[in-house]
Amino acid sequence: MSDVRSSTVRDMTEGSIWKELTAFALPLLAGNIFQQLYNTVDSVVVGNFVGADALGAVTSTIPIVITLIGLFIGLTMGASILISQYFGAKDIPNLRKSTHTAVFSGVILSLMISGIGYLITPWLLRMMNTPESVMREAVVYLQIYSLGLFGSMLYNMGSAILRAVGDSKRPLYFLILSSILNIILDLVFVLQFESGVAGVAYATIISQFVSGAIIFWILFHSDECHSLRMREMKIDGKILKRVIALGFPAGFQMALTSFSNVFVQSYINSYGAASTAGWGIYARVDAFVTLPTQSMAMAVTTFVGQNAGARKPERIKRGVKTGLAISTGISLCVIATIYLFTRQIVELFNDDAQVLYYGVLFLRLNCPFDPLNVNNQVQAGALRGVGDAKTPMLIMLFSFVLFRQIYLFVISRLTSSIYFIAIGYPVGWFVCCALMYVHIFRIGWDRMISKL
Repeated sequence: MSDVRSSTVRDMTEGSIWKELTAFALPLLAGNIFQQLYNTVDSVVVGNFVGADALGAVTSTIPIVITLIGLFIGLTMGASILISQYFGAKDIPNLRKSTHTAVFSGVILSLMISGIGYLITPWLLRMMNTPESVMREAVVYLQIYSLGLFGSMLYNMGSAILRAVGDSKRPLYFLILSSILNIILDLVFVLQFESGVAGVAYATIISQFVSGAIIFWILFHSDECHSLRMREMKIDGKILKRVIALGFPAGFQMALTSFSNVFVQSYINSYGAASTAGWGIYARVDAFVTLPTQSMAMAVTTFVGQNAGARKPERIKRGVKTGLAISTGISLCVIATIYLFTRQIVELFNDDAQVLYYGVLFLRLNCPFDPLNVNNQVQAGALRGVGDAKTPMLIMLFSFVLFRQIYLFVISRLTSSIYFIAIGYPVGWFVCCALMYVHIFRIGWDRMISKL
């Protein structure tokens, strides 16, 4: 196997910080955009060619989908952090143990989650007060999606390995290919075969499997330090413990937060199917709004992980500040654009008057608060990069789960206005932002980095 010097990897322990972060984050941003196209195209196709109820069925499943994959995403995140640290330290033997342990564990976990997801889908949908008019199609969509989670595992784990060694370009290329395939299959299944929400679900899982299969084919045929070999495919107990320690808090936080959003969705669903569809449109659009922040947070995590392995604390501090500045500027531009063209964007999904009303309402209420997530996500990514996964988990669980649910419970009994229900997300973001700043100010990066 080759050492860490390769044309397909990026050593972020040297060179201009803003150039390294930008060069790494831009492919991630493009990849995240195409990743969002999977579900967004599903929504646009069913909203325009099947109907508002089908749109509600697809969009209302977002919290459940993220709940199902949350723990697995945590595993890939932990693997990426650990691999990046070994890469920065030039520790190839442990890097290889980490890649094979993560892949083997990911296969097992994805199969378990697929089975559980298929079985509990009807129960989860009933718990979130899904309107009867969309219930049947929502069950169909989620059960098919659950059975296809293995393909999602292939792509996400393969991408995590490549990102850990600084390669954010090849996952982008494969994702572009699979996104185009997803669009084509959506139209074929819905327009040609008239298979409705089942068709868009099949299109999504087939496309995910294709992108994942391509990445794994490359990893198995590579001679680089992070390549895969069947003879090495086993679980190293010590490595797995470290992967879980780094990734489980983030995965658990993501899964539990998404599960709590099932209850947020139930508040929205109580206002009717049009409200359900409108909230789903907001969720799809807001996912694009937050992409610059998510991409920079992922870049910062890898940057910090590599420099933690190389023991360069001052470079870590400068990298976090640079990442915050870049992502804040980009996010403000994106939010301004979304806010100016809100109505036209909602009409892309569905032109029903009630759906349009709720979609515009939710977007204009919530999107202006998205800059709060710049701090939340980038700081959390940096903390995970230095190995502190518990602090962001605790802060986010308190803000996004406990505090948000208390707020919604209280406000729903004080008023019947959907306005106060709709801002449940920003309220949680604000609390998280405040707590994150308090933690950083109290502990300080110097003290955290000194523990490396």
